Amino acid sequence: MAASLRDPPFISSPSSSSCDTDDEGVRGTCEDASLCKRFAVSIGYWHDPYIQHLVRLTKERKAPEINRGYFARVHGVSQLLKAFLRKTECHCQILNLGAGMDTTFWKLKDEDLLPSKYFEVDFPMIVTRKLHNIKNKPLLSKPIIELHSEDMLQMDGHTLDSKRYAIIGADLRDLSELEEKLKKCNMNTQLPTLLITECVLVYMTPEQSTSLLKWAANTFETAMLINYEQVNMDDRFGQIMIENLRRRQCDLAGVETCKSLESQKERLLASGWETASAVDMMELYSRLPRAEVSRIESLEFLDEMELLEQLMQHYCLCWATKGGQELGTDHIFVALM
Repeated sequence: MAASLRDPPFISSPSSSSCDTDDEGVRGTCEDASLCKRFAVSIGYWHDPYIQHLVRLTKERKAPEINRGYFARVHGVSQLLKAFLRKTECHCQILNLGAGMDTTFWKLKDEDLLPSKYFEVDFPMIVTRKLHNIKNKPLLSKPIIELHSEDMLQMDGHTLDSKRYAIIGADLRDLSELEEKLKKCNMNTQLPTLLITECVLVYMTPEQSTSLLKWAANTFETAMLINYEQVNMDDRFGQIMIENLRRRQCDLAGVETCKSLESQKERLLASGWETASAVDMMELYSRLPRAEVSRIESLEFLDEMELLEQLMQHYCLCWATKGGQELGTDHIFVALM
């Protein structure tokens, strides 16, 4: 019998708890990011044939500086991820923590760059929505089924576990639950492991994010972390960003770790990672291939370059390694070019 996503039956999400209500603002940032990516793809910033099956296209246009910011973010994370895959020859696993509606699994399959297994973790409510779309959209479900040799995939309302892809509903602040669910889906701590956190740690308290970073550094023998989030948040522009999010009931609980590139690197080293690097997104944008920059800048007119610069200077891309000699990531910044 062919593998199927239809058995066991899809289970509805249980009713929201008080904790769900407390995290509503954070979950809302997933929706915002997904809509921004969907819009940027729709006008040609980058190619993603899968996001339309997970995220609706709204009528509201996003500002050009927002679209360019997302382009730089997607490019930077993708280049580091692919550098890791090439170095390990795909004999590795990827843990995307706070993955939301991310489509990387499908794009890597198209490029024949899938790791041994790709894991995603997010709030159960977000996972439930993603699984519903996967189950009902053949373009999403077919690649998963094709890679699965068993008769039946393991799937319920908060989990999908297949041979090469797992989606897990869990709270990243509950490390015992997180590890238990990952191991149940055959996470292998001996494999080189890439962990990705995009605008995730900043919504946790410094104590909670430190615990997660230490867990990651201590759990895997050879590992790399990619973290994308805010930086330089002590200045006036940073304070305006904080106030705007607060008005939407979204508190940056970990913003004190986002003071500078140095503070970002220091917390990674203090959490047990052997090397740590960081670059603000304006620096990264300035180093993008000129032909690609010319292409995206021709898509929309940008009235004020200063606003783009301010925005980009308040986000950063950080990466850290453990067992870096094996990964050869000492000069991985060249992968961003």
